[in-house]
Amino acid sequence: MLKGYYRMENKKVVVGMSGGVDSSVAAYLLKEQGYDVIGVTMEIWQQEDVCHMEREGGCCGLKAVEDARRVADRLNIPYYVMNFKDIFKEKVINNFIQEYMAGRTPNPCIMCNRMVKWESLLKRSIDIGADYIATGHYSRIDKLDNGRYAIRKSVTEAKDQTYALYNLTQEQLRRTIMPVGLYTKEEIRDIAQRIGLNVASKPDSMEICFIQDNDYGRFIKENCREEIKPGNFVDTEGNIIGRHRGIIYYTVGQRKGLNLSMGYPVYVLEIRPETNQVVIGRGEEVFKESLRASRLSHMSEERFKEGKEYMGKIRYNHRGTLCTVRYIDDDTVECVFKEPVRAVTPGQALVLYDGDYVAGGGVIER
Repeated sequence: MLKGYYRMENKKVVVGMSGGVDSSVAAYLLKEQGYDVIGVTMEIWQQEDVCHMEREGGCCGLKAVEDARRVADRLNIPYYVMNFKDIFKEKVINNFIQEYMAGRTPNPCIMCNRMVKWESLLKRSIDIGADYIATGHYSRIDKLDNGRYAIRKSVTEAKDQTYALYNLTQEQLRRTIMPVGLYTKEEIRDIAQRIGLNVASKPDSMEICFIQDNDYGRFIKENCREEIKPGNFVDTEGNIIGRHRGIIYYTVGQRKGLNLSMGYPVYVLEIRPETNQVVIGRGEEVFKESLRASRLSHMSEERFKEGKEYMGKIRYNHRGTLCTVRYIDDDTVECVFKEPVRAVTPGQALVLYDGDYVAGGGVIER
């Protein structure tokens, strides 16, 4: 049985099809609801070599196009491949490299969602006469009593993807449909199996799509014009305790790969690009009670309420910790947690939840 969304005959929706089961079923669900569905795969891969592209997984290769095209044929919907290579390289890949070189740990999926999957795809979709875009994200969108649109957690906590969508704009939300957020993963696979989609059992993509071997350091070194310089490991008092390979190879909270013999477990506490130092300390020193975040995005609320209790997440797989916020300026907040949180990482996102809804968030500065 179809869940949610009223029938919308003659309303045109462009579905971003990655070749996976979630976006494929999203296209099916919307067609069943009466939408005029167009399938689109965004060409974002940078390699021109066909053999290389055939090996690419996730949403970034020829295999994704082949799978999405088969699904579109099965659903009897138009299907196109749109070139977004330049904008993806500029806004996602280059940003990823710059952030690591600056000692931060970015989330490229958040940047891709905001600048490519929504801003660029939505604009092009509107240009061809579409009313909406749709994705296979496990999230929901509601219009609240205050008139604002907000991302709402999916019905399945295990697959919830709201964290990576916190910075979508009100106009983007108004023109977006996320039908998959009303279902569990098992239900989505069952639907795909029932209607005979070839991707019904296709595994989820887990790595960053443009770094298939998950070796961030290698990728940055090969694609950065600047020299990756070794530097010093230091303790919290500034004493040199060893040498590191380059700051791009480390992130806050990291334990493995440090190659330091201290007689006790040590972790990365801080990365200092200005001095090319990586600060090392004990496990208990990785926990922090507060952080600062800037580049704010407000979603369910026009402005966060100081003193109000939110649930704050500091990374995708963080369960969340109760917190309050206060404004430092119009684009910066200090967030104080009720309990210390582990590995506050500059470059990652702080996402604030008001119940099931995303209130907004920002980029962690320190």
